[in-house]
Amino acid sequence: MSTKITLKLVRSLIVPRAKSSHKGDFGHVLVVAGSGGMAGAAVLSSWGALRAGAGLFTACVPDEVSANVSKKLRPEAMILPLKASAGAKKIVDFIKKRKVTSVAAGPGMGDNGRTRRIIRALLKIPGIDVVLDADGINSLACGKKSGFAVPALKKSVSSVVITPHPGEFLRLTGASKKQISGRREYFASKFAAKNGVVCVLKGSGTVVTDGERTFVNTTGNPGMATGGSGDVLSGIIAALTRQVKEPRVLNAAVCGVFIHGLAADIAKKEKTEIALLAGDIAETVPKALKRIKVG
Repeated sequence: MSTKITLKLVRSLIVPRAKSSHKGDFGHVLVVAGSGGMAGAAVLSSWGALRAGAGLFTACVPDEVSANVSKKLRPEAMILPLKASAGAKKIVDFIKKRKVTSVAAGPGMGDNGRTRRIIRALLKIPGIDVVLDADGINSLACGKKSGFAVPALKKSVSSVVITPHPGEFLRLTGASKKQISGRREYFASKFAAKNGVVCVLKGSGTVVTDGERTFVNTTGNPGMATGGSGDVLSGIIAALTRQVKEPRVLNAAVCGVFIHGLAADIAKKEKTEIALLAGDIAETVPKALKRIKVG
């Protein structure tokens, strides 16, 4: 039995900010994203995290695109350039030294050996929340005989949210489109339970589940079917993990998909569904939060 995600529910899950709050209360978000030709993915995920209230924010991007990304971000963002010779260790060391609380990883990274090594290293860090999107998900795909179990996820000591669109979910699980059709809630819940993660199966009526509780989103429109929309969502969810009630990663995902969809619904009134861009969604997040009456 699923629960609809409503404005009232989301409002009840977000913790009001105390007058004595400081930036450390709302987490340090690290976005690990981008590659040559895909710098925009890092920018969009970063915009999502910044607008969703991260206390501190850093974008970790390849050195070759760091200057480009930096120009597109607000001055509040910090940049961690990653040289081609640098591996996962630099990211892990930064997370521990700078007390990063959540990571959004995968957008625009490319499905390659380096990405796989970085994602697996992130999953071995206790105490952080990891939101995997795009190539962060593709790097874990393990074939048609996986039985929905993904070894790297099952062994993870991090708290994990995965945000696949239907195509990524099929690659990740080895299931067929025919098999999944009409049973999205069941299969998303099955995957979440088998791997001990929160699964956000995107699409019309996005499903959010931890394998025990299942929610279906009520916001959003067809204009969101545009490149970069999911990148924005990954940043929003990562930013919310230190702003919601327990269970933290589940509630961050529930609130994140609603806010993301509501921002798109507000933006479409001016932009139209056809002209809606992912950047429009990120920039409209403040209006969505105002509608929810938080912050």
